[in-house]
Order: sequence, then structure tokens, then C-alpha cells
Amino acid sequence: MRVMVMDGQGGGIGKALVEELHTRHPQIEIVAVGTNATATANMMKGGTTLGATGENAVVFNSRKADAIVGPIGIVMANAMLGEITPKMAEAVSSSNAKLYLIPMNRCHANIIGIENKRLSEYIEEAVKRLAENQGE
Repeated sequence: MRVMVMDGQGGGIGKALVEELHTRHPQIEIVAVGTNATATANMMKGGTTLGATGENAVVFNSRKADAIVGPIGIVMANAMLGEITPKMAEAVSSSNAKLYLIPMNRCHANIIGIENKRLSEYIEEAVKRLAENQGE
């Protein structure tokens, strides 16, 4: 299974996702894809050797991934203070990969019905659901 972990800005959420995936499921191939070099570098510190940066990397890897994990802003054009280009958002949201999106209070969208959990709880839940759906 090939999992694309995507993040922007400092890559902190992506790094936590990579760490959790790498620890719980070392057999999964993880590709860290950042909107900028800092995000990619920080995600790679979480335990993967595969990483790429920028719009083309998002478009290319979205087509090759079985699952995409990241903050909810990765499917919203101009999210993350403009780091998510419309082409990036389209590539992720149009991918055939299963999407596992972490809700964030800091994006401009209010997702109704989301519980008020700690970020670490959402990360654990995303990794758990990804593993449960691995055979699909």
C-alpha cells in the first residue's frame, strides 16, 4: 500500500501522521509530499525516505497513491494561507485514493458535526481507519 501524507506550512501535522503510520504500520510505503521544502523535510524526519515538494509533486503522487492523509485544507483551494493551489486541491480531491482528512479549526471552513478532539486523537483515528480499510 502506498500512502501519500500531505502537509504545508511547517509540516507538523504531516510529521505526526508519518510517525504514527511508520510506528504502527512499518510495511506501508509512505510518501511525504509538502507544499514547501520545510514541510517536506519535517515530514521526512517522521520516518520516511520518500519525499517530494510542490504542485507537480502533489499532482503526480495523488495519481499513484492508494490513500492520501493530511489536514482537511489539502482539498480546499487557497487553504493554508494560500499554499494549496487550485491545481493541488483538484488533484487530491479527484484522486482515486481514499482520503483521510484531519479536521482543523484554523481553516476558513467550519465542518459541522466534528467533535472537539485533540489533534493527536484525530491522527490516531486516521491511522486506525486507514489500516482498517487497507484491504479494500
